[in-house]
Amino acid sequence: MFVDRVEIEVEAGRGGDGCLSFRREKYVPKGGPDGGDGGRGGSIILRAEEGVNSLAQLTMKRRWTAENGQPGQGSNKHGRDAKDVVLLVSPGTVVRDAAGGFVIKDLAKPGDEVVVARGGNGGKGNTRFKSATNRAPRQTTPGEEGERRTLVLELKVIADVGLIGKPNAGKSTLLSRLSRARPQIADYPFTTKYPNLGRVLIDMHRSFVLADIPGLVEGAHAGVGLGHEFLRHVQRAGILIHLVEPMPMDGTEPLENYRAIRDELRQYDASLVERPEVVVVTKADLPEAETVRQQLQDTLQKEVLLISAVTGQGFNQLLQRVAQLLEERDNPQ
Repeated sequence: MFVDRVEIEVEAGRGGDGCLSFRREKYVPKGGPDGGDGGRGGSIILRAEEGVNSLAQLTMKRRWTAENGQPGQGSNKHGRDAKDVVLLVSPGTVVRDAAGGFVIKDLAKPGDEVVVARGGNGGKGNTRFKSATNRAPRQTTPGEEGERRTLVLELKVIADVGLIGKPNAGKSTLLSRLSRARPQIADYPFTTKYPNLGRVLIDMHRSFVLADIPGLVEGAHAGVGLGHEFLRHVQRAGILIHLVEPMPMDGTEPLENYRAIRDELRQYDASLVERPEVVVVTKADLPEAETVRQQLQDTLQKEVLLISAVTGQGFNQLLQRVAQLLEERDNPQ
């Protein structure tokens, strides 16, 4: 099950109390204080881990807690620190504070981590209060409470290239042909409800991660359809492949569909329309496909490719164009 948004509560452990104790040894009638400090409470840590592709594991439990630290003991023994609780999430997870709405940390790459709830410090034992004027202190301090908060975790998939287009534009089919990914494919809107990732080989030494992003409809920037899901994930893709269907089943015009998606991207995040984009007309086997490609190219004043996911026509040209953009991205002049 793919889950890309979850709300959880986290509560760190309380610190152990400091100990009130005095030495009670034979032949030491006036033993001094020997109460140890309490242990630290466990913290809650979120860590981005390679191979974790969803937030599904965090839906099993709404509330995550860490253990309390152990209290101090006599003979100046410190209480045991509690173990931290480490929750593994997918790289690309944005951690927000639910109450304040601010971003705590963007766990963009494997190994990134953040302490979302810090365990309380242990209290001080009475040994800590011994002085020249207070040789038998009876003061101790309690352990501190651990932090608690409610978090909203949002996964924005990380891909080099994102496939965008209207529902049924052929994104899932293209992904399945270019990579080993096997997304579910059917003939109805929102076939893809969640992003699918696949690694595409350009040659023996070069490859890239391709993401099939959920389809977009008008009003997506305001949450219509699967809009927010679409737009949240497309933010991570550095290069966009914009698929245009030559004969949409709903009778709409290909050029208007292209412009509608560009407008939704602009209204959600203006930087998205500045990304490198490869415009591709799909279903080259249809007689109208070449005419639509030429019309788009003349109107947009940029190269428009033509492919067929059925026959593989245009795949080499598409991969070489993506390879060129990746090279320009990685080695800017």
